[in-house]
Amino acid sequence: MNESDSSKEITLIAAASENNALGKDNQLIWHLSEDLKRFKRLTQGHAVIMGRKTFESMPRALPNRKNIILTRNKDYQAKDAWVAHSIEAALDLTEGDLQPFIIGGGEIYTLFLSIANRIELTRVHSTFEADAFFPQIDTQLWKLEEEENHFSTTDQPYDYSYLTFKKRNS
Repeated sequence: MNESDSSKEITLIAAASENNALGKDNQLIWHLSEDLKRFKRLTQGHAVIMGRKTFESMPRALPNRKNIILTRNKDYQAKDAWVAHSIEAALDLTEGDLQPFIIGGGEIYTLFLSIANRIELTRVHSTFEADAFFPQIDTQLWKLEEEENHFSTTDQPYDYSYLTFKKRNS
């Protein structure tokens, strides 16, 4: 696959705080069960591309999805997942999927940002200390298409919004 293959809608999906924090010590910082349900609903049946550290932070490969791990480690192997060593190789593994999802972490989002067409971002309205961050969204290149706001509850301690961005002129 090449970057001009416009039949695919490469989608970055993430939950990031106001300061773009994603995680710390290879763990998510917050737990928003509604966001996890939304993540599952959107990604089910699709290819999901992630970095090695993201894969290793999960208990197992995500069910009902084609798990693709992008790593520089040529000897890396993972149960129930495909391994790729370049963006192109990872995208080749998504053949037949018109909407592969990029699910993290920070370095992987940065690698795919320039070729993605869509961002599904859950913005957690707080700031956190982190060691992994979502890249800054340039509003000259990305247009906010949809916004859905949610307020904190007893089991969801933070206000958050679902934001859908589409790349301008794509």
